[in-house]
Amino acid sequence: MRTERVNTHHRHYSEILDALKICFPSPVSNPVMDGYFVHTLSCFLDRVDGLKSASPILGSTLDGDYSAQRALPMPERMSSIEQITAMLADYCRGMVVWAHPNAQANVIPPPTIASITAFIASAIYNPNIIWDEYSARFAEAEIEAVAMLADLVGYERESAGGVFTFGGTGTILYGLKLALEKISGGRAMHEGIRKPYKILASGVSHYSRVNAAGWLGLGTENLVTVPTTLQNEMSLTHLESELRRRFEAGEEVAAIIATLGTTDAFGIDDLAAIADIRDALAEEYRLPYRPHLHADAVIGWPWSVFKDYDFELNPLGFHARTLRSLQDSVERIGLLHRADSIGLDFHKTGYVPYVSSAVLVKNRDDLALLSRDQAQMPYLYQFGHYHPGLFTLECSRSGAGALAALANLRLLGKEGYRVILGHSVEMSERLRELLEELDFVHILNGGNFGPVTLFRLYPPGIEAAAAYRRELTDPAYADILERHNRFNREIFDRMHAKAVKGEGVLLSWTDAYRDAGRGNGRIAAIKSFIMSPWTDRRTIDRVVDQVWRAWEVCGPGFSA
Repeated sequence: MRTERVNTHHRHYSEILDALKICFPSPVSNPVMDGYFVHTLSCFLDRVDGLKSASPILGSTLDGDYSAQRALPMPERMSSIEQITAMLADYCRGMVVWAHPNAQANVIPPPTIASITAFIASAIYNPNIIWDEYSARFAEAEIEAVAMLADLVGYERESAGGVFTFGGTGTILYGLKLALEKISGGRAMHEGIRKPYKILASGVSHYSRVNAAGWLGLGTENLVTVPTTLQNEMSLTHLESELRRRFEAGEEVAAIIATLGTTDAFGIDDLAAIADIRDALAEEYRLPYRPHLHADAVIGWPWSVFKDYDFELNPLGFHARTLRSLQDSVERIGLLHRADSIGLDFHKTGYVPYVSSAVLVKNRDDLALLSRDQAQMPYLYQFGHYHPGLFTLECSRSGAGALAALANLRLLGKEGYRVILGHSVEMSERLRELLEELDFVHILNGGNFGPVTLFRLYPPGIEAAAAYRRELTDPAYADILERHNRFNREIFDRMHAKAVKGEGVLLSWTDAYRDAGRGNGRIAAIKSFIMSPWTDRRTIDRVVDQVWRAWEVCGPGFSA
């Protein structure tokens, strides 16, 4: 039996390389290739534009079954830019359009064109801000952005410092690492953590505090949770008593995390009072150190632009209710300079794409506590003037976040941020005003002022405010609390199903706005987080109408 040989032509790699080069932007000026690049981006945008509709979702929603995706092998052959462009557009299906007026799901912004362009610039030229040799003026962008932010929050620009990092968790990680180095005399980096240092944070602070304590090797058991008030802020009474208890027991508190804008309710800790308590007790107990005070202001930091706003003249014409909200917020956020370090996210209320976060430190010299020996990196830093890679956690740090942040700081300035934040708060206050007129609705974070509103609905015949008070305080009401949670989930699911079809506004859900206390359970809530500049009064009226209609359908027939 004779075996036939298949005459297969194998192309030399140089033939394939010529085709491969088309997949990259041209390294030198080439009008044809540059035009092809622009055309490709335009084709992608055209395809995505075809997915837009009255729904705040691009195309159809996902079914959540990833079994087929997990079975895919690595392809053998190359594809074409055109095929992959079509594929990339298709992968945008199911994404929320955060700029859509009907998107009020979470603290995720629509990025500005300037910040998107900054990400494109970084994607093309691929800067790594561990060294100015690898990042050129992208490093300068980081230095400028940090200086502007230091000035905004009230730090001395000459002595302050900071870097952009991988998210809000990264900012807390940096803050806690600095705290551990300061309290250990700079030995923890080399010798490890030898004592069970304590970290204090409020019960409604972000769960990234748990990540940071665990990943740093400090251990989550050394993370002390301080109770909060009904205004979702750290209880100063409990903070002081907790600190006294720790100091009298001979324990060492490395850091206190204050939250300036909680994720769910926009609760704002009294940072100045926390700093005063810290300072007074450090002196009273004659501590050889002061606990590091980190401000987790990843959501609330932009409200600093209102520090010098003329609230009496009110040149931007905000309504009285909005003015009160902005003033109450900036009274505390305007004191960020009392913190030793601050975390700020631009990919939240800064209107920049993910990921763009910065950590600021009051004293730039503190960053030296995190430094490595340059001899450990013999292939870096032979020249240049900016070497943050000596102390950053990241060995690879994109320039995208820093350049995008600088783009928005320059594009918007204080005026632009005041307008977009003020508008979001104005729409949120409009929503609260209308919801307050519905006797079956109770607003949970009425004492917190920001673009987020959490609320619960109650079945017919139930007085909303009284029911909520019992949910918070009455152990005998625990079963009814769970019934009300299910009732709200049923209403939310109904509204959500309509919103993704373009028949309503997309809201979000939280399983635990807060613990009821005394083991009563957890209070769930429906949430509106307004971020889009396209959200208007008609959109707010639509939210209230859909809440009313969903309650009318679900209320009369509700049973446990």
